[in-house]
Amino acid sequence: MTLTLIKLGGSLITDKRTEKSFRADQSRQIATEIAAALSADPTLPLIIGHGSGSFGHVTAQKYGTLNGVHTREQWRGFAEVATVAAELNYLMAETLQAAGIPILRVQPSASAQSYNGVIQRMELSPIHAALANGLVPLVYGDVSLDDVRGGTIISTEAVFTYLVHQLPVKRVLLLGEVAGVYDQQGQVIPEITLNNAEQYRASLGGSEGTDVTGGMLTKVTDMLALVERFPELQVYIIDGTRPEPLRALLQGGDSIGTLIQAGNQIINREDLT
Repeated sequence: MTLTLIKLGGSLITDKRTEKSFRADQSRQIATEIAAALSADPTLPLIIGHGSGSFGHVTAQKYGTLNGVHTREQWRGFAEVATVAAELNYLMAETLQAAGIPILRVQPSASAQSYNGVIQRMELSPIHAALANGLVPLVYGDVSLDDVRGGTIISTEAVFTYLVHQLPVKRVLLLGEVAGVYDQQGQVIPEITLNNAEQYRASLGGSEGTDVTGGMLTKVTDMLALVERFPELQVYIIDGTRPEPLRALLQGGDSIGTLIQAGNQIINREDLT
């Protein structure tokens, strides 16, 4: 079994400029596409994740949760971030379930332990059980206890990175509001590899709206690290506002967007930061 991980970006399923604004119509469209793919191939093994968008990020920025949790006020903020992230997770689970997708919610903060922002361990038995019995695990950007910071934020990409290290993942699909990664001329870069990544560094900017976990530069850098470690892995950054890109990839068609893969040359990722 080789898995596909699908991330629904926080900017896609919420309006990150307005606190707690869930984009219900957009989320239903995505759920419909995933449900159609599962209907065509019920054995398609998927794990879905989503960002916290205007739910978790606004609260996390208020308390500085990403950088550490030490004071009483920061711990109260830590708990508040977990609560609002779970609120969005419930809304997304409800939407996916309504489309006919057999979702099992998996709360990362219930078991994740990090070291300076990197997940060291997380309970995977619910995910294994879900996949073995035809269910689709749903994870999300959340908080985590941390050996260095006390507590911190773990993005969906951080959760996915841990899953790629632990499970037979073949593809990671990152859905956002943009058609892919743009170059400085505003054109979608069809492929970023360890060979050509440096030439696109200047094109990678931040994220519109509140995002405490970084923008496109962080996303691409993290994914390059992942494909360097797992050269067979393919990561796609695609437009989630349109049904065609996701539909094409889930049905085995050509990619529409930006493909990140290893290529055949190793670079110093620090050059991208």
